[in-house]
Amino acid sequence: MSLGSEQLAEIFASAGATGFVHAREIGVVDGPEVSLSPDEPVVLASVFKVPFAVAYSREVSAGRLEETGRATVTSRYRVGGLGTAGCADDVDMSWRDLAKFMMTMSDNAATDVIFHRIGQLAVDAVLDDLNLKQTRIIGCGEDMDVQMAADLGVDLGTTAPDMEAMLGAASPEQIWSLGILDPARTASSTPRDIVTLLEAIWTDTAGTPEACERVRSMMAQQIWWHRMTSGFDGDVLVAGKTGTLPAIRNEVGVVTYPDGRQYAVAVFTKAATLADSQPAIDASIGKAARLAVDLLREA
Repeated sequence: MSLGSEQLAEIFASAGATGFVHAREIGVVDGPEVSLSPDEPVVLASVFKVPFAVAYSREVSAGRLEETGRATVTSRYRVGGLGTAGCADDVDMSWRDLAKFMMTMSDNAATDVIFHRIGQLAVDAVLDDLNLKQTRIIGCGEDMDVQMAADLGVDLGTTAPDMEAMLGAASPEQIWSLGILDPARTASSTPRDIVTLLEAIWTDTAGTPEACERVRSMMAQQIWWHRMTSGFDGDVLVAGKTGTLPAIRNEVGVVTYPDGRQYAVAVFTKAATLADSQPAIDASIGKAARLAVDLLREA
């Protein structure tokens, strides 16, 4: 049985969720690990933006993309939500600001514009180079919306998908059967693979040092503090990325203590209900991450 697995399972059960966790200290070869079902396939949701960010940053460092160049977020990407995705008018931004919005507030429009610029092959190269064999990413958020519309029998015509409207009109049975909630039919990975990705970013092996630092900096500016960050004291830095879909609440990141020790942690959850607000599960992610890091520091 993995270190901490029983305690982790209790945290999630008390919150009304099933959890999947993997954590290890960065830079410690053959060190202890804390896990709960670390090799089970999980739905990434917006966690897929981490390999997107690596692919984007590699393109910039290689000189194939000028980060101060401009891009326009048009009505094609206006799907609602935070950032440019929810703006009423077209938005003109630099590539680096779009990347920042993608990682700090999980701007879906910014993400899709970046993906359509760098392409699937750039993302695949990240997964291949880091030997992330259990990680599967096909397309971007727009593709997920189209898939959901097809699952629900919604004819999009020429309009941008409205995820909230589609979900609001769907029955619970329809939502539970959506492909975006099935690791076999959507962007997916395992907690272990994602920790490997995080460690590669933090050890400058996911790309050049410059490329990796660019990703680390964006993740350190994430605005969401109600999940992983909620488990740690104020002098501990959490650089992370959340992911959210119906019944899915995730966060992955690197926790840095004042003594310089760093821990890569991946926490994925699936709720027992489709309630929009699940604060107990949000908090359980912070509790699980804190327990994992405490166990690693004690070990």
